[in-house]
Amino acid sequence: MKNYPIKKVYRLMEPSPIVLVTTYHRGKPNVMTMGFHMMIQHDPPLIGAVIGPWDYSYKALKSTRECVIGIPGADLAEKVVDIGNCSGEDIDKFKKFRLTSRPSQDVGAPLIEACIANIECKVVDTRMVSRYNLFILEAVRAWVNPGRKEQRTLHHQGNGTFKVDGKIIDLRERMVKWREFVD
Repeated sequence: MKNYPIKKVYRLMEPSPIVLVTTYHRGKPNVMTMGFHMMIQHDPPLIGAVIGPWDYSYKALKSTRECVIGIPGADLAEKVVDIGNCSGEDIDKFKKFRLTSRPSQDVGAPLIEACIANIECKVVDTRMVSRYNLFILEAVRAWVNPGRKEQRTLHHQGNGTFKVDGKIIDLRERMVKWREFVD
């Protein structure tokens, strides 16, 4: 074993895919790239999302208390990084990055057509926002795009490099303790 810098631990723990978060505030849609998020609970599905005041989407999320989490495919890698390198305060990211939006059913923020999946979310807990910039979101509706050719997701390594999903290993028959989550 080799000692590893503690300030880089997040690079070892980042298992979730990079996502795009859309908001809609004051008549304007916006999208941001987010890597710091986690599943917290199965039912109702709760997601922890770190979005700080340095992000233009922060004000929209605090005000509207809703967003959409879009899961992009690996083919959108460069676009995902470029979206994260600019602010919706200055530009219309949907226009600049040629993203096609679709209306959501339960929230005002738009779905992103190019994503593998979109999850409509409502903020259900803000007690950790002031201290950790951590919003607790409840997924209220989910959409998948099974006909999309690229279904692999991106996983940020914390330093500008990404891993792409690969081979799927099916171990459902071994999931004896958590059988209710296997379908």
